[in-house]
Amino acid sequence: MKRFLAIYIGTEAALERSEWKKMDDEARKARETAGVESWMEWGRVNSASIVDQGNPLGKTKRVSPEGLSDIKNIMTGYVIVQAESHEAAARLFERHPHFAIFPGDSVEIMECLPLPGS
Repeated sequence: MKRFLAIYIGTEAALERSEWKKMDDEARKARETAGVESWMEWGRVNSASIVDQGNPLGKTKRVSPEGLSDIKNIMTGYVIVQAESHEAAARLFERHPHFAIFPGDSVEIMECLPLPGS
């Protein structure tokens, strides 16, 4: 089995399309509750494929030759899964609650490759 890092992507455009910020508190809470329940169900259904449940991601710091800086990116969380192929890993995220219920934009899946020489 190969391992894959899946990054949850969230953009301002996705927030606008979903009209998430325009919802009243009651509607947003109901959507959040449904989203969390669906996300947990996705985790149960795919538990055999999940290697690391991951977490939401917070603010970002960049370190470069120029020094340290605060930046903003579009990554909102991650999970590590295992699958026979890249396509099989990607198919785990079809209709995922991240974008089917929540205002997430997409999930990007990339293979975790072995270190050269190992």
